[in-house]
Amino acid sequence: MSAKPAPAKAPRPSRLTIGTVCKLLHDEFPDVSISKIRFLEDQKLITPRRTPGGYRLYSDDDVSQLREILRMQRDEFLPLRVIRQVIGQGRSTAGTGRRPRLVGAGEDALSLEQLLSAADADAGFVRELEEYQLLDGRRKGGGAPYTRTDVDIVVICQRLARYGVAARHLKAFRSAVGREAGLLEQILAPSLRSSNADRREAGLQELEQLAELTSQLAHLLLVRDLRDVAR
Repeated sequence: MSAKPAPAKAPRPSRLTIGTVCKLLHDEFPDVSISKIRFLEDQKLITPRRTPGGYRLYSDDDVSQLREILRMQRDEFLPLRVIRQVIGQGRSTAGTGRRPRLVGAGEDALSLEQLLSAADADAGFVRELEEYQLLDGRRKGGGAPYTRTDVDIVVICQRLARYGVAARHLKAFRSAVGREAGLLEQILAPSLRSSNADRREAGLQELEQLAELTSQLAHLLLVRDLRDVAR
């Protein structure tokens, strides 16, 4: 007796209600809510179609764009102003991470005003970060002493500040990173200071790999210690 064919799955409707969209995204983004989706619409980041009765209906493209917006907020710590610029320039939101690289093209130089605009921060907060050496634009001087990495630092520090973590609390992190950078530089000093361009390039690549490994190790050690605290 021949096996019965598996019943075909019902096709997903081409237009989804806001409640259905929220359920679709919940596993990947547990903090998503109907009110958050509505807020992103109010900010002109998504524009679902409206029925004559005023109900929102989301297309697959709307859901994909919403997923990328949520990902940029969660993974890249980008403020809505920057996300809006990415969308407005017509670029794909996928793969726009700002993870800095040691090898390859350099970063754009930014003025203080551009830094404040990109990070949606105020000058007083940036001055406080400078005071505790989390930024060093004032020390460098010049008209454009900041980079996109500095924007990320400001955005993350702002998020930490919402939990009561002030710049003065983060000075210990800055000191620890400085010691780590000195150790990695010492390990690869012969390659980094070589007169041979190929050897210097290889040294930079090794330095990047070491930085990635030490970053992963620091995260694992932190998670382990916090688990002990939570017991």
